Amino acid sequence: MRQRIAALLMALLSALALGILLPAVSASAATPAVACDAGWSSTAVYTGGQAASYNGHNWSAQWWTQGETPGVAAVWTDQGACSGSTPVGGGSCSYPTWVAGQSYVTGDIVTYAPNGGLYQATHDNPGYDPTISTWYWSPYTCTGGGGNPPPTGGFVVSEAQFDQMFPNRNSFYTYAGLTAALSAYPGFATTGSDTVQRQEAAAFLANVDHETSGLVYVTEVDKSGNYCASESYGCPAGTYSYYGRGPLQISWNFNYKAAGDALGIDLLDNPSLAEQDPAVSWKTALWYWDTQNGPGTMTAHNAMVNGAGFGETIRSINGSIECNGGNTAEMQDRVNDYENFAQILGVSPGSNLTC
Repeated sequence: MRQRIAALLMALLSALALGILLPAVSASAATPAVACDAGWSSTAVYTGGQAASYNGHNWSAQWWTQGETPGVAAVWTDQGACSGSTPVGGGSCSYPTWVAGQSYVTGDIVTYAPNGGLYQATHDNPGYDPTISTWYWSPYTCTGGGGNPPPTGGFVVSEAQFDQMFPNRNSFYTYAGLTAALSAYPGFATTGSDTVQRQEAAAFLANVDHETSGLVYVTEVDKSGNYCASESYGCPAGTYSYYGRGPLQISWNFNYKAAGDALGIDLLDNPSLAEQDPAVSWKTALWYWDTQNGPGTMTAHNAMVNGAGFGETIRSINGSIECNGGNTAEMQDRVNDYENFAQILGVSPGSNLTC
């Protein structure tokens, strides 16, 4: 009997040494075997099939989504528990540098060297520029440690303030569209002191408010006007196709041609992009603000950063009609908007408000 017990003890010890009698209670069994995907970000854009982790679970997007929390919004499907969860908003913010001509697939995140921003591919593409091809790329915000800041991290107008300024706006005019457009003109609302930056943002948005009745109108109400000037390139989209569009309602074939050339977008042949793509629409307004004198003697951007005052922005946009004793009611409406927006941004409107 003793020999039999001894043999059983020896067999048991051997089994323990080989690890074959401990099947259920192991460290790995208590931890999900599936690794967590990159942490969900409230500002990132996800398309159908893209995955993200949130609160220790992996989730899969059923369709396009942004800002809809996994586990709360029906757009997400729970893929089960995972291990190694990254923080909400993402983990490391270090991503490979974008390379022109290199193929990218939906979901890829890159660092765009010229502005240090992060962008996520929203559609497969052969290496289009993230700041121009807004159909293929969207700005990506990562709040994890390290890496580069998002391109819109320093914009002086928060989304809450934007909502306060435009409570009845058309859904086309998104805050994301505006912030995506900022990279096209990095000097906008980033030049000078904090006061100057806020004043410029308020001045731009005040003129936008006036031109679109509070961001309600994407296009000109009366589209029957002929904005086809005699130019060598003509009006390939049609004689009556260059009516006002976007936040500053740019019009005329020569403006669409110049804006498109500056932005790397064919707006002469495709002016409707300015009413179909929010980022392109905002970019056309920033193009005019930053580069065009209009009927004035300086750009609206220079008027604000060089201390000429809000009145000179009116002159650059519609001075031939509203300034020098013209339509003073329209001019005053712009001034009222500017003073209101400056108050929202917590800054003095400064002097020289009229023209």
